[in-house]
Amino acid sequence: MDTVVIGAGQAGLSAAHHLQRLGVDFVVLDANDAPGGAWQHRWDSLTMHDVHGVADLPGTDVPAWDPAAQANVEVPEYFADYERRNNLPVERPVRVTRVESDPTGDELLVHTTRGTWRARSLINATGTWDTPFIPYYPGIDTFRCEQFHTAHYPGVAALAGKRVVVIGGGASAVQFLGELAGVADLTWVTRRPPVWRTSEFNPDAGREAVALVEERVKRGLPPRSVVSVTGLMLREQERKAADMGIYAARRAMFARIEPDGVRFPDGSFQPADVLLWATGFRPSIAHLAPLGLRSPEGGIELLAPRDPHTFTTSAVDGRIHFVGYGPSASTIGATRAGRVAALAVREQLDGVAA
Repeated sequence: MDTVVIGAGQAGLSAAHHLQRLGVDFVVLDANDAPGGAWQHRWDSLTMHDVHGVADLPGTDVPAWDPAAQANVEVPEYFADYERRNNLPVERPVRVTRVESDPTGDELLVHTTRGTWRARSLINATGTWDTPFIPYYPGIDTFRCEQFHTAHYPGVAALAGKRVVVIGGGASAVQFLGELAGVADLTWVTRRPPVWRTSEFNPDAGREAVALVEERVKRGLPPRSVVSVTGLMLREQERKAADMGIYAARRAMFARIEPDGVRFPDGSFQPADVLLWATGFRPSIAHLAPLGLRSPEGGIELLAPRDPHTFTTSAVDGRIHFVGYGPSASTIGATRAGRVAALAVREQLDGVAA
């Protein structure tokens, strides 16, 4: 086997398309039971009107989405159709547990729940959905009511009439507040003030934002989300929350969690029935730990051997390529990175120095 691709989301399918076009012998290993990547796990109330965009997969155009349709149905159907029409070799469900070099160092051993694959190179497209991040706060284990992370958001009906503390300053927090406005009793807390964008988000602004994320992976720092540097804009569906003053009423982070609420540094107390952690995700890369790819700064340093703005190849091990990581952790970025990574694999297999 020339190459193993881990993950069949936007990034993995893009890489698979280009590997197939280049004549590389490969397989895609996907941990999910069905096509759709992380999209199939999004909450039911997320409609195509709400999503920030789904980029075209290579060689095709996205369908004419029904704005009212569920994103966790429409996007998986698009991905499934793409796999079928392109006859992509996707194996599922296969969870990769560990990747290591064989004793000779010539091949990679990809250990999974369904045996071991041997490959000369690997494209990691595992994204972040499987690694939700909830920061520790004193007393978190004593909270008697419900706690949900974005990955397990139960929807409006489950939270109606409850006192909900929304934690986090990113796009998910803004969306949850917009959706729950007037339905639940909301308190918004963030560790740092959100960055609001008032100017138009044009291509130049996009390039500037991605460049800031690129700088982190060049230095081996843990990547930040693209939205953390693009800033946030309120959409029409969030105007109700804005008019109610919910976004303006943001509070600084609480100091501790108590059984029935949160306590702030000034001693004030906010009762809560639900803590909704919109605190983001971390890259799902624990299976790569045996390869020793992390830098002293905690991230994975990447090189851009083919495209000065698309970092895909590990600086430690040129056999390992990343898509949907750091600056390519967006639908558009992941599609482009899939092509760059596939070309880097082809060159590696041909013995061309990257």
